Amino acid sequence: MWFKNARLYAITEALSTDAEQIEQALAAFKFAPCTSQEALKLGFCFAMHPGTKEYCHQVGDLMVFSIKKQEKLLPAPVVNEELAPKVEAMEQEKCRPLSRKEKQALKEELIQTLLPRAFSKSTVTTAYYDRSTSMLIVDTASAATAEEFLALLRKAFGSLPAMPLLDNHQLNQQMYFWLQGKELPAGITLGSSAVLKAPDEEGAQAKFINHLLSADEVQSHLQDKLVTQLQLEQDEKISFTVRDDGSLTGIKFHDLLCSDNEELGWDDVIGRLDADFILMSGQFKQTLTCLLANLKPEA
Repeated sequence: MWFKNARLYAITEALSTDAEQIEQALAAFKFAPCTSQEALKLGFCFAMHPGTKEYCHQVGDLMVFSIKKQEKLLPAPVVNEELAPKVEAMEQEKCRPLSRKEKQALKEELIQTLLPRAFSKSTVTTAYYDRSTSMLIVDTASAATAEEFLALLRKAFGSLPAMPLLDNHQLNQQMYFWLQGKELPAGITLGSSAVLKAPDEEGAQAKFINHLLSADEVQSHLQDKLVTQLQLEQDEKISFTVRDDGSLTGIKFHDLLCSDNEELGWDDVIGRLDADFILMSGQFKQTLTCLLANLKPEA
């Protein structure tokens, strides 16, 4: 399992290492499918792969968690189409336009009748806690999804002091220098994509994809724009885009790294997944150590 995105958090209070205690805590919030009248359910599922049979799969210093989210899909156009005749009929009955509150109540009632017929969509999100660095890394670019993950962990553990590792203001400042080729962390080089945005209300953007970022046409935008996205690479092993919202997206572990465990094969699926996860997290730890050397959360 190779992460494609990352939201990064510093966990300021060490998690328990008691496997039995952790399993009991997470099992209390295990995933169960939506009932006919529920629009959304969220809960822990077996970590990384159903074959682990563990809600927290521990690999060395890593504690791996997965949550499953199921949502009923009710497209707004469908709801509105069903709602329109009901609103019209009630307005005729009452001989007056319905208030916003009345329309909302009617809509909520309609949604409850439609839920049993709605399709379901399920997604699984994985995260791992590295005891050696006290970092939690969630495989998502979405702040909302990461916060859902943290909220569920807090319910299970009682508390989970977590602080984002990457600060928006600092990222804007640092990426300004990085794009100029200045103060790049050791082993880190510029990629070929960047997005710059004007700080005014209109927020004019300049996007560059597969472009030489040191070119004058890119560098000239630094005079009046902030760098909001910047692709970086490290040692021909990993590439990723840093975003000023604190996320890392488009993470790609290069073939040379991914092929290191090929000789293991897939006869032992869990053993292979563990080996790949150790490989991935090791490279990620090295990369984050370089990034965080000059990116510290503000006090």
